[in-house]
Amino acid sequence: MEAECTAGGAEELNSETSAPKARAGSLHKHSHELAEALEVEQEGLVEHQPLEQDDLNFERWKPKPKPKRTLHEKIGDLKTYLWNPETKEFMGRSGKSWSLILFFYSALYIFLAAMFAGCMCCLMWSISPYAPTYNDRVMPPGMTMTPHIHDVHGFEIIFNASDRNSWKKYARALEAQLKPYDDAVQERRNIACMQDAYFMQDDLEESTERKSCQFKRSWLGPCSGLQEKDFGYSAGKPCILLKMNRILGYLPGQGTPVNVDCGVKKGTPEALGDVEFYPKNIFNLMYYPYYGKLRHVNYTSPLVAVRFPNPQLDSHLHVQCKLNGKGIINDSPTDRFLGSVSFSLEVGA
Repeated sequence: MEAECTAGGAEELNSETSAPKARAGSLHKHSHELAEALEVEQEGLVEHQPLEQDDLNFERWKPKPKPKRTLHEKIGDLKTYLWNPETKEFMGRSGKSWSLILFFYSALYIFLAAMFAGCMCCLMWSISPYAPTYNDRVMPPGMTMTPHIHDVHGFEIIFNASDRNSWKKYARALEAQLKPYDDAVQERRNIACMQDAYFMQDDLEESTERKSCQFKRSWLGPCSGLQEKDFGYSAGKPCILLKMNRILGYLPGQGTPVNVDCGVKKGTPEALGDVEFYPKNIFNLMYYPYYGKLRHVNYTSPLVAVRFPNPQLDSHLHVQCKLNGKGIINDSPTDRFLGSVSFSLEVGA
């Protein structure tokens, strides 16, 4: 009986002890929730509070200006940047750092130079200095003339026969062009060749110098400048020289000489009068093929001299000279020097 009472008393004591603990935990939880609610409410009040006058003063938010530095201070900073005695640094870097930078860039540029030199050596080893590796897209030859005084719209020859100053520049240009064609020079440097046949020299070694055929100045007759130093300009009978452009290995005409004709491009043919050609109106086959300046050292391009003995005076003529032959193009709309050349001619009394 006493044992049961003792057990019952112990249970009542435990229940009485746990009840205050439960009430304390509930109270602590309630107070924590209340504190969180007050904190949220306070934050909301802070967010909706009106801005103070100091908050609207934006000047206070601007960065403060840096104090002006004197020239002496700037020079001192520059000296420190160039050489800092405390850290032993030159331009902000130590000796070890500069050494590594110099080593890196020296190695880099030495490598690039060696790679470039190697590529150039391989390129020069793979190509020939005497002939291009690929020449399957060579255009037909163009044609040039002397004298060629450039105008806005092309070449022009305009002069008065009685005024030496008006044609002196043309005579000088022709004389300079014909200097390498002097008979003595041609006899010393070149050989007499068989006409109307290609002068083939392909059986020689690639580096062997090729012989060149003579083209003597005296063959040009009244346009040679030997008899008439003024090339006919003082008499109103001007001369011009025509020359085909050099193309390495090219055989013009496919076995037939390429010929030249000249006529009025705009106007009546009678205004131009007669046209004379010296030595002939063809480019002889014996001057072809051309082997390049390294092998054809003394090569002189053949010329065709054109003389206008009786052009209509004080008339502005548009003259065109054209090449004619197999494989020749003389009517290109994009290249006016391809197989032809045009110029203006006006002869005054």
